[in-house]
Amino acid sequence: MTAPLPADIPEIPVLPGVAANAAAIVPVVPADAVVPRVRRPLAAAFRLLVALTATAGVVLALVLGTPSRVMGHFTILSSVVVAAVFAVSAWRTWTARRPVPPSVTAGTMLYAVGAGLVQHVILANGSSAFAMAGDTGTLTGWPALTNHLLHTAVPVMAVLDWFLLTRPGPLRLHTAVAWLVLPAAYLAFTLARPNTQARYPYPFLDVSQHGYVEVLGNATVLGLACYALALLLVALDHIRPVPRRHRPPENRISSPATGGLK
Repeated sequence: MTAPLPADIPEIPVLPGVAANAAAIVPVVPADAVVPRVRRPLAAAFRLLVALTATAGVVLALVLGTPSRVMGHFTILSSVVVAAVFAVSAWRTWTARRPVPPSVTAGTMLYAVGAGLVQHVILANGSSAFAMAGDTGTLTGWPALTNHLLHTAVPVMAVLDWFLLTRPGPLRLHTAVAWLVLPAAYLAFTLARPNTQARYPYPFLDVSQHGYVEVLGNATVLGLACYALALLLVALDHIRPVPRRHRPPENRISSPATGGLK
């Protein structure tokens, strides 16, 4: 039973500058007080492995080839992005910090997968008009290992991380357009760089052989294909299931009740 409030309680004095905004003051409970941050060592270890794999591929490519020519490949650029993003993601996962933004994670995977598809479908395909002699299955030893690391292992591992370890964004349609900025900047840089032997790293971008009209047509087709892949990524992000957690969140504000309400 509740006793009535006394009628002679003195009024609380008004504090200057507080009364006007008293209605706007709303107590905020930190999200970590309700849903605690959880360290995920296995996910962190896998993401670190992805970063190390991408780094190893880039280092091997630089050691085995001419650095000025190697750095002109989009595969190297995308692998550097993968190494940086997954290293940060591994650290944040290990320390239970806020994860990398979903648009950054998905965009990184898009670049890795796109580079791998171009390699396997166009450059390493003997029936392709732009097949490269050294990429049609004749590589052996360290060059073959480098090729598999950059064009197969890294894309597959990025896809596995996105599907199995990363929560859905959700991603937006305008994000797919934003992801095209990096490939467009790479194209502009490749066509505008000084006229050296390493100027055109891919046959479909070789202006000296195909001319600007055909090269821009090739770039448009690849850009549309990349945009279609980005839209597919956004659609999959809205329908894919949320990865399961081994440890359910718990309420850290109050202890579990030991009896009925009193």
